[in-house]
Amino acid sequence: MNVLVINCGSSSLKFQVIDTESETLLAKGLCERIGIDGSISYENVARGLDKKTTATAIPNHKVAIELVLSAITAAEDGVVSSLDEIAAIGHRVVHGGERFTKPVLIDDDVIKGIAECADLAPLHNPANLTGIEACREVMPSTPMVAVFDTAFHQTMPSKAYMYAIPLKYYEDYKIRRYGFHGTSHAFVSAAAAEYLGRDISSLKIIVCHLGNGSSVSAVKNGKCVDTSMDLTPLEGLIMGTRSGDLDPAIVEYIANKEGSSASDVLNILQKKSGVFGLSGGISSDFRDLWKAKEEGSDSARLALEAFSYRVAKYIGAYAAAMNGVDVICFTAGVGENDGNVRADILSYLGYLGIEMDAEANKKRGAITDIATENSKVRVLVIPTNEELAIARETAALCG
Repeated sequence: MNVLVINCGSSSLKFQVIDTESETLLAKGLCERIGIDGSISYENVARGLDKKTTATAIPNHKVAIELVLSAITAAEDGVVSSLDEIAAIGHRVVHGGERFTKPVLIDDDVIKGIAECADLAPLHNPANLTGIEACREVMPSTPMVAVFDTAFHQTMPSKAYMYAIPLKYYEDYKIRRYGFHGTSHAFVSAAAAEYLGRDISSLKIIVCHLGNGSSVSAVKNGKCVDTSMDLTPLEGLIMGTRSGDLDPAIVEYIANKEGSSASDVLNILQKKSGVFGLSGGISSDFRDLWKAKEEGSDSARLALEAFSYRVAKYIGAYAAAMNGVDVICFTAGVGENDGNVRADILSYLGYLGIEMDAEANKKRGAITDIATENSKVRVLVIPTNEELAIARETAALCG
């Protein structure tokens, strides 16, 4: 089955075509600057062709979808001869609230439910809906599936997801911890169990999804029992430009000091904080920070040390939450590719009986166990593949 995976943002649209029977990536691409000047990049992976980028007007997401469909069916470098060869479309949807606890076939009622969750993810759910509506208009007879970032975390117990604020705010507005990156956490925890040849229902796994956006989850017996992101992706770890955990009174304090609004301060916490802010604005890219540290920058050193320290604290907390840990997984851009960050994090975890294999920690590109044989906890580096996870879920519902 050929599945088209769509990840739609407010001004961008990522896409992949995946053969779910062989789990082969056939093509991928990106529409950027939708609503402005626009461009589409496209790569036929199956034939090993070079990526092509074309500047073109993309006034809206419907046009973006039409460009995607034209690219994948093009006579010269398309991957299907007609749209009839696309059996289903899988859409990434950021927020499903409490209603959507697993992937679902999209119909009018599901679209209404996604819209009702828009106030919980105002930057993401409307964009996701735009992509869904555009696909329905262009390919009305093709089945579509919504896969939610929040769904995997819906197994958390109430003691983990409830805030100690008046209960009415949960009852009236559903204010609680939801968590994000759920597709990645689900994929990686399942991959860890498969790699180790263990039944996931017997494992305690901590997944560290570390990138520009970062989160940690505790997965006990195959179910998420806690996660670091919250009502929004702002809480938890220090990230590229997001602050992560802080005293909420800081928002009012800065607003009063600088004569700004709460929204202004939240914009700072979202876009100008994290390792970018802590490094004095050097960069949100860890490669730049390591380079600056090597050149003697104290602020870059501080940002890197604070990031690793925060991750290590969450790992310790989740080991306590599960009363132990069998496997720690690193994934996403930083988690998969930055051995120095992994080493720094693991340096705090000797009390768990973890011993790192320095040579194994240098490897990249495949699932790797970077713990020594004597380590009491396995430590795995696992490349995540959210698009494949979405394609699998889509095929399972539409096959």
